[in-house]
Amino acid sequence: MSHPASDADIERIARGLLDRTLPKSAWTHAAHFAAALWLLRDRGDAAFRDLPPLIRAYNESTGGANTDTAGYHETITVASLRVARAWLAERPGVPLHAALAELLASAYGRPDWLLAYWSRERLFSVPARRAWVDPDLCAFTK
Repeated sequence: MSHPASDADIERIARGLLDRTLPKSAWTHAAHFAAALWLLRDRGDAAFRDLPPLIRAYNESTGGANTDTAGYHETITVASLRVARAWLAERPGVPLHAALAELLASAYGRPDWLLAYWSRERLFSVPARRAWVDPDLCAFTK
C-alpha cells in the first residue's frame, strides 16, 4: 500500500507499528507520515515522546538495528512530527487520509524533503541520528 486511501488504512499502519506486525516492506515514507498523523490525532504532543521508542522497537522486531548508521533517526523523526503536527493544525476536522494525501502531494511527500533544510552531511551525521540537530541550509519553522 503506497498511499493509504482511508482513515482505516492509516489506523492499520499505526496499529501495525504499535504492535510490530506491520510488514517491513510497508514501512515507507508514506507510512511514516501516516503513523505520525494518526499518533498526533490520537495522542497529541505525546506523539513526540511515544514515536521514538515505537520506531526503535519496530526496527528491532523486523530484524533491523538502531545504530549510529542505521535505524532510528531523531532529527528526521522530530522534523517529520513537526511537519505533521503543523499540517493537521492547518486542517482541523479533515479526515486523516485526506490530510495525508495532501501532505504527500506537497514537497514533504518527497523522501528527500529534509535536504532542503539540512545538508546531507549534517542530516546523516551521528549527532543528528542521536538527537535533534538544527538545520544548516535553511530555517525550519514548523
